[in-house]
Amino acid sequence: MRHKLDEADLAIVERLSRDARVSNREIAEQLGVTEGTVRARVKRMEEEKLIRITAVTNIDRFKDAALAYIWIEVERSGQTKAVAEQLAGITELGFVGVMLGRSDILAITMVRNAEHLAEFVHQRISVVEGVRGAHSTLGVNFIKHDYRMARIVS
Repeated sequence: MRHKLDEADLAIVERLSRDARVSNREIAEQLGVTEGTVRARVKRMEEEKLIRITAVTNIDRFKDAALAYIWIEVERSGQTKAVAEQLAGITELGFVGVMLGRSDILAITMVRNAEHLAEFVHQRISVVEGVRGAHSTLGVNFIKHDYRMARIVS
């Protein structure tokens, strides 16, 4: 049975999202609960795949890299999920998602420059069966880069 994230869960996730190495004891002290409560809640949220504790690359520190957004159109709408699953198998892609809007799929990767992006799209994306076309953009100046999304926008 899946639980919704309650206020205590959200507080734990918020604290872990700032520093995933913080101890359960420290979180418990901040929240006024027992360490066992924090440990049990984290374990439950991980088991239910509500959270995943991981390291996130700080893209601001990569001097010779740019974040590339690749907007992909599939040949037939019934193929979208299958094409997205094939794309998800490409190691260099850090994100693949089915989208609503102008494009069917968005894929995100890191590249060295525009030439590297063009080469990647032609050699790795365009050859996937079911891909009709792709256009891409490069992120050049990130104002905010934060994957902490524990709450749904109200």
